[in-house]
Amino acid sequence: MVAGHLREQNGIYQMILSYKDVNGKRKTKSFSTGLKIRGNARKADRMLQQLRQEFKAPDMHPDYGKDVDLEESPNDGQLESKEIVPSNELSQSAATEAVVVKTDIPQKILPEQIEIVNETPIIDENLFLKPKNEILFCDYMIYWLESIRKNVAEDTFAGYSYAIKQRIYPYFKNKQFTLADLEEYPFLISDYYSFEMKTYGISANTIYHRHANIRKALQYALKYKIIRSNPADLIDKPSKDSFESSVYSKDELRELFMAFVGDPLELAVMLASFYGLRRSEIVGLKWRAIDFVRKTITVQHVVTQAMVDGEYKLVKKNRTKTKASNRSLPLVPQFEQALRKLLERQQLNRKVFGNAYSTEYLDYILVNELGELMKPGFITQHFGLVRDKNNLKFIRFHDLRHSCATLLYDNGVSLKDIQEWLGHSNIATTANIYTHLNYKNKINSANAIMSLLPGENEKELAVAAN
Repeated sequence: MVAGHLREQNGIYQMILSYKDVNGKRKTKSFSTGLKIRGNARKADRMLQQLRQEFKAPDMHPDYGKDVDLEESPNDGQLESKEIVPSNELSQSAATEAVVVKTDIPQKILPEQIEIVNETPIIDENLFLKPKNEILFCDYMIYWLESIRKNVAEDTFAGYSYAIKQRIYPYFKNKQFTLADLEEYPFLISDYYSFEMKTYGISANTIYHRHANIRKALQYALKYKIIRSNPADLIDKPSKDSFESSVYSKDELRELFMAFVGDPLELAVMLASFYGLRRSEIVGLKWRAIDFVRKTITVQHVVTQAMVDGEYKLVKKNRTKTKASNRSLPLVPQFEQALRKLLERQQLNRKVFGNAYSTEYLDYILVNELGELMKPGFITQHFGLVRDKNNLKFIRFHDLRHSCATLLYDNGVSLKDIQEWLGHSNIATTANIYTHLNYKNKINSANAIMSLLPGENEKELAVAAN
């Protein structure tokens, strides 16, 4: 049985069928029921089910529909059919219930059901030659993803790729919504967000980024006049969760430093705690960034790890997160001494291990005994293991950066100077992340005028005088 769903067009139910031809290419055909939307949902659904059973196309793949197809449910081989109510007949509260399941398939799609449609996406080079009511949104997202590949950094593309291929594509592949469907019923995008949060427990911050992906992709379709408006602009953008990091006090940092003495991560922990360096900045630190004469350490190169085309890859960039992140900091005596010893040790290891020593990362500071670059993922994992082994308070490795900011502020450093030390693009970023620091300013403001308020003795005297 072929896949199919109902769609409203000009007030009439249309039946949209989807199948694969002998070459494995996805094709769709539409048929009018001749039925008006109001009061004909069940009748239109029966017509759709009958058409799905009887439909044959000359170019249909002979094996298509014999077994459970990618679009079909594992329960009974029947695709859910949908009654789509015109948007002008929907109240705001009823909008999320506009897609009505007509079969016994539960409305909440389980993760294992999503896996059934999680096929390897194929890029349709002729996608834009189709009318928008035949362009599946899932296929369009794959097309857009490939179109931006050469214009974004590898790690950025990897983030887009995971979100689209692993989460957005399977959901909308199951639903078979077209670009026309989303343009007419923007709430279908909100339904996806609700599904992700309820089924997978995705955070609001992640949904915020998914929304940005979807909106950017649809803006591309709008630019080339495939759609007349961007449906993502018509739904409420998810709000990001406010995040309060855990930080270490001076005494807790001392305990941490002692726990990492002699550990491969000792230098990384100190760089994150003292200079507030990001993980990518620490891994990307090169010997040329250390000026032993001028006593400076320059942050200008980063290394990240990303899944690119199914493989984990180190992504090296001669630019930091923002322009302001490219910064020079003072090389204090403790770090100068530690770095000189590390350089001597690496030069000795190169002699001892000979041909076994990697020459690929000679420029980098954070390498192991064989000269191999320390991977970002190892830092996160190993930090947690040592922290827990020594029964230290739970914080993330990145929270050492936050601990640095807090200690700077506690020692009288202004927000502006903290901004420059951490490499934030503007002071608003620093203030937004470290709201607890701003709160201390408010306490100082309160103390400044608190002396004007009458005490209890003064209140009693005032009452007696009156």
